[in-house]
Amino acid sequence: MLSAETFLIDHVAVELGERLAAVLRRFAIAVDLGTPTDALCRVLAASGKVGTIIAAHAHPTGGIGACVVADEEALPFADGALDLVVSGLALQFVNDLPGTLIQIRRALKPDGLLLAALIGGDSLIELRASFAQAESEIEGGVSPRVAPFADVRELGALLQRAGFALPVVDSEPLTVRYDSALALMRDLRRMGATNVLTERRRTPLRRATLSRMAEIYAERFADPDGRLRATFEVVWLSGWAPHGSQQKPLKPGSAAQRLADALGTSEHSAGEKARR
Repeated sequence: MLSAETFLIDHVAVELGERLAAVLRRFAIAVDLGTPTDALCRVLAASGKVGTIIAAHAHPTGGIGACVVADEEALPFADGALDLVVSGLALQFVNDLPGTLIQIRRALKPDGLLLAALIGGDSLIELRASFAQAESEIEGGVSPRVAPFADVRELGALLQRAGFALPVVDSEPLTVRYDSALALMRDLRRMGATNVLTERRRTPLRRATLSRMAEIYAERFADPDGRLRATFEVVWLSGWAPHGSQQKPLKPGSAAQRLADALGTSEHSAGEKARR
């Protein structure tokens, strides 16, 4: 049974196991980077595809495999030392995500794999909207309450910028239902997902604002049975360290068949209008 504090990371661990099962190869050395629990390490150990498992975390607590004290932004691994890097719901909190991705790519052996999940930009849209309206009404201004997570399109560009081959980014929306907005906020606190934004209002949250936020949330985002929806977007990143054996796009002009023939239509020059 999934606990209230870990249901997201437990879901990610199950999904990672399924994605890894589709990769027809074995990885000698794998690193779990920053995942807040040992859920991904347990999946790696059970997969039969991984030899040595290393958990790299700023505050390691033990568990499966070896543990290394490491900051996600300063990886202690030599270039070309790893076969697989996985990460679950950790990379959205790093200050320099482009730099972290570059370090991961350098630490991977040629044809090594990165497989990571992080929270996407469409997460907690209901909570953000409710807080914004409540603060505007009660306090005459809006303070950021939820961190601005990365957009799917931006993450794809970051993988390419970091030098990964065959980059793939896809997102998975999850809808979780709660009895109240306060129950959602309690879950977020137990996850350690409290407000760390430097731009946030430094005064304590007013009781009237919190009460109005809960009212707005119930008015706008309740299902017919009265329970409230909360959206979490999980974004998956995968990319390979470049290697000569990998598929490459064909050079422009090297096609052996015309696209028009494949589509069964006629071809027109750029300056010629198609006849109706």
